[in-house]
Amino acid sequence: MMLKALALSLAATLVGGTSSFAQTAPVDDGSSYYRAAQADLTHRLSVKQNVKKARNVIMFVGDGMGTSTTTAARILAGQMRGVDGESYVLTMDGLPYTGLVKTYAHDSQVADSAPTATALLAGVKTRNGVIGLDHRATPSLCKDAADKNVVSLIELAEAQGRATGIVTTTRITHATPAAGYAHTPERDWEDDSELTDEAKASGCVDIARQLVEWNFGDGMEVVLGGGRRNFMPNTSADPEYATVKGKRKDGRDLIKAWQKRYKRGSYVWDAKGFAALDPKGQGPVLGLFEPDHMQYELDRAKTGSGEPSLAEMTRFAISRVQSHPNGFVLLVEGGRIDHAHHAGQAGRALADTVAFDDAVRAALSMVDPEETLIIVTADHSHGLTISGYPARNNPILDIVKDGDGKVMPAGDGKPYTTLTYATGPGAKPDGARDDISEVHTDDPDYRQQALIPARSAAHAGEDVAVRAVGPFAHLLQGTIEQNLIFHVILHASQITAKNP
Repeated sequence: MMLKALALSLAATLVGGTSSFAQTAPVDDGSSYYRAAQADLTHRLSVKQNVKKARNVIMFVGDGMGTSTTTAARILAGQMRGVDGESYVLTMDGLPYTGLVKTYAHDSQVADSAPTATALLAGVKTRNGVIGLDHRATPSLCKDAADKNVVSLIELAEAQGRATGIVTTTRITHATPAAGYAHTPERDWEDDSELTDEAKASGCVDIARQLVEWNFGDGMEVVLGGGRRNFMPNTSADPEYATVKGKRKDGRDLIKAWQKRYKRGSYVWDAKGFAALDPKGQGPVLGLFEPDHMQYELDRAKTGSGEPSLAEMTRFAISRVQSHPNGFVLLVEGGRIDHAHHAGQAGRALADTVAFDDAVRAALSMVDPEETLIIVTADHSHGLTISGYPARNNPILDIVKDGDGKVMPAGDGKPYTTLTYATGPGAKPDGARDDISEVHTDDPDYRQQALIPARSAAHAGEDVAVRAVGPFAHLLQGTIEQNLIFHVILHASQITAKNP
């Protein structure tokens, strides 16, 4: 079937075993739905609110992971396991508390990752493009940014004696991870080569340098992601790709600066180095596994010197911090879900969502939810749609077919896929659609068709989900403002919001 190619690519990402609630086959009699609902009701009635102090906090952020993405990923994950995808249950689906989150920014109906990450990690809404500053900041203007800083959850936790860490599949200087430690009116100032003359004259510091010079507590225990080039001078060749060089124009090697500052620390850049680390060891760890973003999950084993999966990085991070006497706070981002959507490649986006869910499952297997608050959410949605009337069990990446396997054409007589985009590179300027009858729409490189032509598919502004388990997770129900999540975390963990 048309899902075969993606099945082979994705097989390595799917950990054995399924959720205890997953269907092993489509329901086959009229009473099955009734019995399943009764069992679900019994389970929900047994859930008791946990009002203990949260010793630990893990926030999972699926970048661009809107509800259509999780629905399609759920179906894909089930179909990859040979079971009924529609009734399958992702790990995140099994968390007991769920709410809807409003993601608008201070100045925009549809937000980017900078203000949404700031809302999640610092408790305020701000403007598109702005990280770690409140809404009074002017995007891309340095001179009036200094007194607009808002303190992040990672900063507060570190200053108050907890272990902290950030894990991401993007550049570690990208918007979502940067919101844990950086303060800048321009999310693109990831290294000094991106700073404007005004920014330099007014004293703004690039995001990579802010990470290395970060001055809260004894520093983060674990920092894992991509983005080596933002820490390397433009005269230095990358250790993995000989033709790639660093980006820094100031001549500084910030990796060496980090190593000098953290003499007991360990720096790694490939799968071999990561595998050699002691999960129970001491000292901070910096892992930068690509010069740019880390690879998509479907491409992870195909290029370079290899790199760990998001689940592997999550397990390692938890292992390094879970024995800390004061507990820990971790941010884990599945950042490339968003990038695949921007490219109009739903197959890659869904594969990264499944990998993200694997990381959630890994965390749940390692911590006690009685003392650990786990939150799974998205910063914003994307314009992915699930439409048509495909038959039950139709491969989610396939064209729309009825129960007899017959193609159901659109009004122009051509077939169309279940998954499409509102905007993106899959659209043609003249509005015409290609005939995809003979196209392998399950190929990871395939770009789903879109309505409005654009170089990059746009974010979407509808509410996203938040799912939670652990102390005070029940507060994350109903329809909430995105920045409330930060305040629930502070309440549950008893981390004080006073500036350190």
